[in-house]
Amino acid sequence: LYVTNETGLGVARRQEFVVDEASSGQRLDKWLALQPGIDSRSQVEKLLKAKAITLNGKPVKASYKLNTGDTLSVSFPDPEPSGLVPYPLDLDIYFEDRDLIVLSKPSGLVVHPSHGHQQQTLVNALIHHTTDLSMGLNEQRPGIVHRIDKDTSGLLVVAKNNHSHQHLAAQFKAKTTHRIYHALTFQTPNPLEGSIESHLVRHPKDRKRFASEGIVANPKGKWAKTHYKVLGVHPTGIALVRCQLETGRTHQIRVHLSEKHAPILGDWHYTSSGRLKNLKSNTLRGLIQSMTGIGLHAVELGFVHPRTGENMLFRAPWPDNLQPLVEHLGWTQVPKVGPGELH
Repeated sequence: LYVTNETGLGVARRQEFVVDEASSGQRLDKWLALQPGIDSRSQVEKLLKAKAITLNGKPVKASYKLNTGDTLSVSFPDPEPSGLVPYPLDLDIYFEDRDLIVLSKPSGLVVHPSHGHQQQTLVNALIHHTTDLSMGLNEQRPGIVHRIDKDTSGLLVVAKNNHSHQHLAAQFKAKTTHRIYHALTFQTPNPLEGSIESHLVRHPKDRKRFASEGIVANPKGKWAKTHYKVLGVHPTGIALVRCQLETGRTHQIRVHLSEKHAPILGDWHYTSSGRLKNLKSNTLRGLIQSMTGIGLHAVELGFVHPRTGENMLFRAPWPDNLQPLVEHLGWTQVPKVGPGELH
């Protein structure tokens, strides 16, 4: 049970939560992170540190065990100015309404500002396109619900208000979204269909790479699971692989396929350029060498609309940077897939 009140003096809104009998005994931070209007446990930690959460009108600790009838009051501060510079970029928008935007990100574009990429990101392009974006507590990532790598192309959904952001984020967390990628790989995975499951960690010798826990022992690895199916095999051994994400870890598909001995074309972080020498076709070698980004494309995205409850499903064709290569391989048209088909 919660209510929202508009307030002044630098506080954008206030929500009150009343603990029911079923929630009695739970830790405050864990329970509150699952409530409507709260993005994550890290957000709860920041609010507790700022003394923006009170219990029955008094300050409270994250470890407090809840009792039936406890009333928690959460005050959300107005977001500070971000300093983001608008970036005039033509966005490939598939759908837009007052709640969200679905677009196809080109390869080479970073999703949000980070160390080494402070401007000319997708976020900068979004704030040039619209002033309606969710903010939450991270002013550097307005609207961003999920990400894809800089060198990967494909579909993303962006939230235009906090309600949409929370609703969409909950779907990604519950793994109910539909995400299909098409990958072009140097070899054919064996077997031709299956699931890859591991715990991913940063590589100890190269911070730009990730590896599975089985290869780099680390108890802090994040669980990752990818379902895959080979859709086609070229005489050169290059394969077209459909991947469906059950989790969405950084570099997940890139790591999983490389550890299946089927690294993605152009992904020199996870394979050697020496693989090109094994290709007898000068034309094919040239196409791979000249392509921008890597041979990985987020082709399908499905979710439930946060306001209407409608099942939304979008499909993006191969991007321009990969078209010459897939035309040469004969894979400009590939089979469509419905949500859940790979499970």
